[in-house]
Amino acid sequence: MQIAHMSKNVDQKRTSPLILLLAGVILVIFDQFTKHLAVSHLAGREARVLIPGVLELRYLENNGAAFSMLQNQQWFFYILTAVFLILAIWLMRKVPLDTAVFNPLLWSLAVLCAGAVGNLIDRIVHRYVVDFIYFSIINFPIFNVADIYVTVSVILLIVLILFRYKDSDLQKIFGKKESTGQ
Repeated sequence: MQIAHMSKNVDQKRTSPLILLLAGVILVIFDQFTKHLAVSHLAGREARVLIPGVLELRYLENNGAAFSMLQNQQWFFYILTAVFLILAIWLMRKVPLDTAVFNPLLWSLAVLCAGAVGNLIDRIVHRYVVDFIYFSIINFPIFNVADIYVTVSVILLIVLILFRYKDSDLQKIFGKKESTGQ
């Protein structure tokens, strides 16, 4: 009975910023590790076919964004990433401390930030992003783990905003705080 009571109290609080930061750091480390493996084992070599006609590991140095748009516009990406990270952190700080209803939103933003930071590290260190995952079945552009973080997080954020959160929930974040009369 005591355990159930403790669990209920834990569930009522939003996820700790420290936990979100730690998870983000772990995700960035994993992204960078996979890119290191791609550089070590794929650069200058033929693609490795994992599932014939479906999935390959193929090394690419991407100087642009998704679909190789905005080639060699590194300063644009530095500024865009910085603005995004500032907005995401601002939004995360606006989430009320006393409710777990926004935990999916917080986790989505943390994973999205990890993807942005993972690709930012590449841009700073290499002046390009290391991409290596290729779905040959649909001829999809080559991407990386950080891109997966960004894509999945954006989809989850859209689903949360459209189907999970009500206007009253979003008002708790963006709305004016009611006066306490003090």
